[in-house]
Amino acid sequence: MRQRQKAVLLVNVGTPDGPDTRSVRRYLTQFLNDKRIMDIPWLYRKILVNGLIVPFRAPRSARLYARLWTPEGSPLIIHTEQFAAALRKVLSNDYQVFTAMRYGNPSLKKRLQEIREKDFDEIIVFPLFPQYASSTVGTILDFIMKEVKKWAVIPEIRFINQFYDHPGFLSAFSEKISAYDPGKYDHIIFSYHGLPLKHIDKVHPGISSASCPCEKAMPVHGKHCYKATCHETTRLLAKSLGLNPDQYTTAFQSRFSKNWLQPFTDHVLEELAEKGAERVLVVVPSFVADCLESLVEIAWENQQRFIQAGGKELTLVESLNDNATWVKTAAEIIRSAGNL
Repeated sequence: MRQRQKAVLLVNVGTPDGPDTRSVRRYLTQFLNDKRIMDIPWLYRKILVNGLIVPFRAPRSARLYARLWTPEGSPLIIHTEQFAAALRKVLSNDYQVFTAMRYGNPSLKKRLQEIREKDFDEIIVFPLFPQYASSTVGTILDFIMKEVKKWAVIPEIRFINQFYDHPGFLSAFSEKISAYDPGKYDHIIFSYHGLPLKHIDKVHPGISSASCPCEKAMPVHGKHCYKATCHETTRLLAKSLGLNPDQYTTAFQSRFSKNWLQPFTDHVLEELAEKGAERVLVVVPSFVADCLESLVEIAWENQQRFIQAGGKELTLVESLNDNATWVKTAAEIIRSAGNL
């Protein structure tokens, strides 16, 4: 009997093809025109994104990407490919591992076409985001379902929509954090990518994100609430590390407006410095591969803000990238999905 052939599709958010303004403009245009990213009426989104946001944001973003770029290219792609290479060594030959970006290259559309041509029995879609959000995991699954429904033969498809509470994921991040001896820092910030409040409110209608008790404990309705799962990730990591509640803070970065999840990471850092904190450790558990948001926004921009406010040292815990525990965990998650 022929062994079932399974495709594993690792998907991350994306990155420009280069750190120049033209490449960044093309990337931002694709990214911000996604209705799951900019959740506003179509015409308004087109005018706002293409007429205002992208023209003004692209040059500044290009300068930030230039700080990030390496001779080999974007760190996000480099880390994702290294992770995929390590994963191929752990998984059996029954699995073929592909990488794709939701926006930019390697194109998710082209990867799906490649998978289609190879006639796999099963596709395991693995978005590389620990906590579910409509604007990350949701848009990947939405895009894939719209593409695959056009196929004459649709294989079995398994979706992995979050893994924030998987013991192996928590163990891998705890290993990374422990290596920095967190006890020698004045405070630890668990910083997550921010989201608009209205995205959070849509997950559990009738309970606003402002009144949700998820900051203290996981609520019944919190299974797919991004805010709830971020706070739960922090609690689980803190428990693993033996941290007391006064030693750490959950915060959110990369905001577009004040109507996003709070507290804001940069504000927390400034407040800590004003209170006399000199050394701060920052962990970014919503990313499994280092990227602009960790390497530039935290390690450079927010480090400068912290020092200007009176702090002395901000240290970023690098993301999981191709950490051996994380690779082993990802293989377990994939095998479990394939055995359903």
